Amino acid sequence: MKNESGEASVEEENQKQPKEAGKFIKIKKFTFIMGIFLVIFLTAGITTIALTFGDEKVESLAPDKHAEFEKLYTTYDKIKDNYYKEVDEEKLVDGAINGMIKSLDDPYSAYMDKKEASSFDESISSSFEGIGAEIQEQDGKIMVVSPIKGSPAEKAGVKPNDIILSVDGKSVEGLTSSEAVLKIRGEKGTKVDLSISRAGESEPIELTIKRDTIPIETVYAEMLDDGVAKIQVTSFSEHTVQELKTALEEMSKKDMKGLVLDLRGNPGGLLDQAIEMASLFVPNGKVVLQVEDRSGNKEVFKSENDGELKIPVVVLIDDGSASASEIVAAAVSESADIPLVGVKSFGKGTVQTAEKPFKDGSNFKYTAAKWLTPEGNWIHKKGIKPDITVKLPDYASLPYISPDKELKASDSSSEVKAAEEMLKVAGHDPGKIDGFFDEATKNAVTAFQREQKIKETGTIKDDTTVKLMQVIQEKILKNDTQVKKAVEVLKKEINK
Repeated sequence: MKNESGEASVEEENQKQPKEAGKFIKIKKFTFIMGIFLVIFLTAGITTIALTFGDEKVESLAPDKHAEFEKLYTTYDKIKDNYYKEVDEEKLVDGAINGMIKSLDDPYSAYMDKKEASSFDESISSSFEGIGAEIQEQDGKIMVVSPIKGSPAEKAGVKPNDIILSVDGKSVEGLTSSEAVLKIRGEKGTKVDLSISRAGESEPIELTIKRDTIPIETVYAEMLDDGVAKIQVTSFSEHTVQELKTALEEMSKKDMKGLVLDLRGNPGGLLDQAIEMASLFVPNGKVVLQVEDRSGNKEVFKSENDGELKIPVVVLIDDGSASASEIVAAAVSESADIPLVGVKSFGKGTVQTAEKPFKDGSNFKYTAAKWLTPEGNWIHKKGIKPDITVKLPDYASLPYISPDKELKASDSSSEVKAAEEMLKVAGHDPGKIDGFFDEATKNAVTAFQREQKIKETGTIKDDTTVKLMQVIQEKILKNDTQVKKAVEVLKKEINK
């Protein structure tokens, strides 16, 4: 009987062996039995010798390859057996792994338990519920890399480099980024209170943000004037490159003559997507990036472009552009001479890999290499300087004001000062901008409410706060100095 491969099956081989062996046993039966006794005797003798002469001979036969773990095992056993109350053994093991990875002192390496691992996978491949902000642990603090476009975090005014001090009144100092994410995320419609420290602000900013579903849609395209298209890429997830290709096709049908590729506020994501995206703009065969391991060995990735884009391109970057977006920016700059416009990028020049060796669904990620630009530059903690530096208007950095908090006459606070600045930008003079809600401020608020057809209360709360911030956001979009400069550069190329 043969199996599908044509070889004799295991069952057939097993059936053959007893018949052949049976003849041998009948002829040599006495010798066979004596042999068994001899084996038993020798085994007993070796065991006796091993027990008599101690552990050294046993260790020499089976040396311990991880003797350095003796301290770990001893500590685990002592705590498990002698701690004053019952301990969760799984938590002990998780804590040991977490501590090991924390000792690397690397904000991009982290152990993730089952819940954290699931949350991590969701953020790459599907949608999730939360506030929509990319964060990382840095020097024991939780820092915002960038809010996701259109997310509750962005609408609430969360900015790159903000430090999250507490979540719902509980400090997050010392937590890993994965641990902090679990505290910040939650069901759609629920609220989370964040206390944020921001450079230039003397007091913490208190935010109440309503969680929502954060779809992982990463590419947004629109046609501007004179045949210039703007395509914003907000992160690098599984389908980002395909989304970009679709957007380019759509813009081409609308007679695209030039492209603004907007990578501002893009915190990064999957390396393979970054390489593939850069290859759309870098000529075939030219270097996209280099990946260097701990021994200095370099793997060079080159463009496999099968159809070079025939229109001029400008790329926008800012301090929220990190990791994968910096890979693309560096590649197009150094290998395709595409100009960069904006402000210096975040500066993350390392590559992480996620390992999933555990059956319970937990995993860990760690920094496996560093990446270098095509010319061999390491931008880690330095960032990429644009070819043309252009800042957004000052009012683009105004802090968020919670609609739940009422600002009224005689109040004095940083929120009042922010509101005064917003009123001035909106065209209503609040008098001296000093953080004190005086009569001039009240008159400006009333005039703003009248203009917006809101109940004239003379105080700032609820609809008045929301509308005031909407007006500022619209103003920023209309006066996006970085986009305007990019379009100006493109038009010169288009009209050559």
